[in-house]
Amino acid sequence: MTKFSNKIVLGNSLDILKKIPDKTFDLVFADPPYNMQIGKKLKRPDNSRVNGVNDDWDKFSDFNHYDEFSKAWIKECKRILKDNGSIWVIGTYHNIFRIGYHIQNLGYWLLNDVIWRKNNPMPNFKGTRFTNAHETLIWASKNKNSKYTFNYQSLKCFNDDLQMRSDWTLPICSGKERLKENGKKIHSTQKPEALLHRIILASTNKGDAILDPFIGTGTSAVVAKKLGRKYFGIEKDRKYFDAANKRVSNTKIIEDNYLDTLQNNKSKPRIPFGSLIEMGIIKPGTILFDQKKKFNAKIMIDGSLKHEKTEGSIHKVAAKILGTESCNGWTYWHYKSGNILKPIDKLRDKLRPSIY
Repeated sequence: MTKFSNKIVLGNSLDILKKIPDKTFDLVFADPPYNMQIGKKLKRPDNSRVNGVNDDWDKFSDFNHYDEFSKAWIKECKRILKDNGSIWVIGTYHNIFRIGYHIQNLGYWLLNDVIWRKNNPMPNFKGTRFTNAHETLIWASKNKNSKYTFNYQSLKCFNDDLQMRSDWTLPICSGKERLKENGKKIHSTQKPEALLHRIILASTNKGDAILDPFIGTGTSAVVAKKLGRKYFGIEKDRKYFDAANKRVSNTKIIEDNYLDTLQNNKSKPRIPFGSLIEMGIIKPGTILFDQKKKFNAKIMIDGSLKHEKTEGSIHKVAAKILGTESCNGWTYWHYKSGNILKPIDKLRDKLRPSIY
């Protein structure tokens, strides 16, 4: 729906959320007020003022006021999420536990809590507490049965072929990325684009629609636009709203040819090795090789492999050769295609179009 696509609107978040039709968005990213309860101005030991979060939008009369506000927007976000959608909410120790309580009570299904560890946090000037060096993100699907998007393979590739962990070390927003006016920050809690890049890459696909109900200076919209996703943001502060729109208008989408992500193996239908034999894609008696052609094994009629005195599945025989407890036979074993060796995993692609 173009009315709620690729734009940022000025107004009260809850009022506008109520106007959005059910099941409109694939993802919600929310950076709500933290309710930091800062009573008096913070100062450094040299008596200079600390530019912390002391904005009017972050002030609530008490916890009940904050809880009612939180429940209202979280409930609306659930309504406008698609059935297989998910939500990310970021916060600090001031509010994230209250937010998590409401998320669970409203029927979302918690998937992860992620720690954003800041490698350049603001120090604790008074020395009365630990330096607060992280923020917490909650990731939840709309409900327990949601088939939410998780681009596992892309995240693993992104992380040098290691599984992406739930602790992320990223710098706070600074330098040229930090929006300033007359040398002062425009927004006290502007999030770094790197953080949103990882979130959007992890839990959306090209063309998906993303909602940010507290968009501030527009980081989520900027990254969504770059990555070929649709965005819709709400902001009640005119100054932030203007800064966000200017920033998004100056953002260019990454060329479409580079927006594809790796397909998740877990999202592909499971195909047993024996299916390749019964469908005639590979024949009994075919000799398979490891990538260096150091070892070989012959395919038997039941889909098992025979290597010297070892017999078993493609996985067990490979593991026996390597002396390990397990091995992915789909990537270990190769077949000859002309003068080239190709992994047998390539053969499964010939069957998948008939299964999807």
